[in-house]
Amino acid sequence: MIEFHASASKLPGSRPSLRDLRCLGGVPSVQTLGYCRLSLRDGKLRFARKTLLYTPARRRNTVTDAAATAVPQAHLDYTPGKAPKFWSVATAETIMARWPDYSKAYFNAWTYVQGYVFCGMDRLYRATGDKRYFGYTKRYVDQFVDEQGEFRGVINSKGKTNTPSFNNLDSMMTGNTLVMLYEYTKDNRYKKTAEKIRRALVDYPRNDDGGFWHSRSLPGQMWIDGIFMGQMFLTRYGKSIGDSQYCWDEATRQITVYARRAQRSDSGLYLHGIYEPGHGEKVPKWAESSGRDSGRAGKEVRDVVERVPTGEEGRLSPEVWSEGLGWYALVTVETLADLPKDHPKRAEVEDIFRRLAGGLKRTQDPKSGRWFQVVDKGGAPDNWTDTSGSAMFTYAIQRGIELGLLDKGGYAPVVEKGYKGITENAKVNEKGLVDIYSACDGLVVQGSYDRYVHYKKMINAKEAVAGFLWATAIVEKPELEKWRKR
Repeated sequence: MIEFHASASKLPGSRPSLRDLRCLGGVPSVQTLGYCRLSLRDGKLRFARKTLLYTPARRRNTVTDAAATAVPQAHLDYTPGKAPKFWSVATAETIMARWPDYSKAYFNAWTYVQGYVFCGMDRLYRATGDKRYFGYTKRYVDQFVDEQGEFRGVINSKGKTNTPSFNNLDSMMTGNTLVMLYEYTKDNRYKKTAEKIRRALVDYPRNDDGGFWHSRSLPGQMWIDGIFMGQMFLTRYGKSIGDSQYCWDEATRQITVYARRAQRSDSGLYLHGIYEPGHGEKVPKWAESSGRDSGRAGKEVRDVVERVPTGEEGRLSPEVWSEGLGWYALVTVETLADLPKDHPKRAEVEDIFRRLAGGLKRTQDPKSGRWFQVVDKGGAPDNWTDTSGSAMFTYAIQRGIELGLLDKGGYAPVVEKGYKGITENAKVNEKGLVDIYSACDGLVVQGSYDRYVHYKKMINAKEAVAGFLWATAIVEKPELEKWRKR
C-alpha cells in the first residue's frame, strides 16, 4: 500500500498527473486509484491526505482466472470455504462442471493439457470405478476421431476449427489418451489415430545427440516440457500397441540425453531448455540473454549462469523452473513404471530419478511444504512457491515410493508436506467449485531469473489444475479405494 500526497498548482478543472504524486514508501501490490478527495482552495487543486492504492505499470500483477471459458451456470454442492472429503474428486467434478465439452476449455481444442487432465481422470477412474471420468474422456476424443479412424476438426473456445496436427511435441501428449481408450475398448479407431502420431516421429527433427526439438519451428531447441509431452505418448504406445523396443529406446534416450546436458551442477535438478546452434536459424531470445541477464537473483545465481555453456556445444536456459522440472519428474517415474527390468538404460534412468528426488527433498520449503518457482533459489528476491510444480513433485515422489524406487521412511514425510502445501492453495469458491491459486499459465523458456519469478500468475492455471488432480488422486488413493468398496 502506498500513501500519496499532492499539492500542485493547477488550473481549475484540471487534475494532477502521476508525476505530481509523491510516493512516501512501501511496495505496490494492487491497482486502485480511489478513496481520494480533490478540493479547490485558494485557486489551487489539492488532494486531501488519503491512502491511495496504486501499482506502477511494470509491477502490476493483476491475477486473472484461466477458467474464464467455463459455462456460466457451472456449480457444485460443495460448501464454500470448506475442504471437500476428496480434493481429487472435487477437482475432477469441477472440471466436468465448468466444461461439459472439454474441447472448449482452452486456446486449442486439442493440446497437451487435455491429455494431462485425462491421465489424472484415468487414475481416478481406476481408484473409484466411477464411469463418469471414463465417459467424459471418451466423449472428448470421439469428437476428433471419425468412424474410419481419421482425425477431424473441432471448433475451439474461440470459434475456430482445430484439427490435430503433430508438428510439435505438445500436440502429441493427448495421444496417450487415444492409447488409453484403445486399452479399454480395443476399438481400432483409436489405434489407427495413435499410429498416425507414432509416424510423425519418424522424421521428427533432432539435435546432434538425438534430442527432439520441442517443435519443428524451433530449430535446435530442446525443452524439458517436451520430454513429458512426447514420451508420455510413446511409452504407452509401446506398452499397449506395438513397436515396443523402439519406444523404450527412444524414451530412455530423450530422458538421458537431457540429463547429461542440462543438470544444474551436481544437484540432480535440471534447467528448462537446451539450445544447440548450427541448424540454420536465429538464436532464440532466451538463449541470447542466458548468462547476461540474471535479474535480481543475486551473486549465487549469477555465478551459476556464468558457467552455462555458450559455445558451439550449445546454450542452456538459466534457471530450474518448477513446472518444467515437474514434467521431467513425472515422465521419468512413469517410464520406470513400465520400462523392462533388463533394459540397458534402466539403471541410468533409475539413478536420474533418485538423484532428482534427493534434490527435491533438499529444496522443499519447510514452511509451506511446496517448492519455489525457481526451485533451487528459495532465498532469492521475489521467489514464490508454485502450486503446479509442487503438485507434480508430490505425485512423482509418491509414485516412486509405490514403485519401490524410493525409501518410504525417508520420502513419505515429503509427500505429506507437499500434499498439505498444495491443498492449502486450493479453495472451494462460492459456486462450490475448486479454485487453484499460485501458479503460472503457459510459461515458456525465459532468459533470466527475473522473468521466471515475475511471470504473470493466474487462478486455475490449466497445468496447475491438472497437476493438482494427479497429486491428490495418488495421495488419496488408499481412502478412495476404501470408499469404493463400501
